[in-house]
Amino acid sequence: MRKSAPPAARSVKLLVGFCLLGAIALLPLAGCKKGKHTSDPRLRQIDDMLDAQLHPGMQRSRVIFYLNSQGFSQETPADPHAIVAIVRHVDQHTLQPEIARVTFHFDAQDKLLSYELIPASGPLLRQ
Repeated sequence: MRKSAPPAARSVKLLVGFCLLGAIALLPLAGCKKGKHTSDPRLRQIDDMLDAQLHPGMQRSRVIFYLNSQGFSQETPADPHAIVAIVRHVDQHTLQPEIARVTFHFDAQDKLLSYELIPASGPLLRQ
């Protein structure tokens, strides 16, 4: 005769199974990160462009290289663990220029944590 696992062991296995199933179900949501750096729909294309090129954990020097290679100007922020860049982009649908002030945040090891975008205004629009 075959012995079955004690009721407590079966409950633990069942709980672990449900937790794994839940984690698998949430994986598609974790991979969806488009547009999470700004709530402004006008900056979506800039956000998508940066999101495709700059990933969390990327070294600060690589972020600076990317910004320089694209011709995006940089400002000196008060926070030593940040970079502020002015990103210009022409919207592909409206052919209107969009300008964002992007703040990149780095950890103590100079690895990219995140960035945020806000619309740039004032003298930046005339440059």
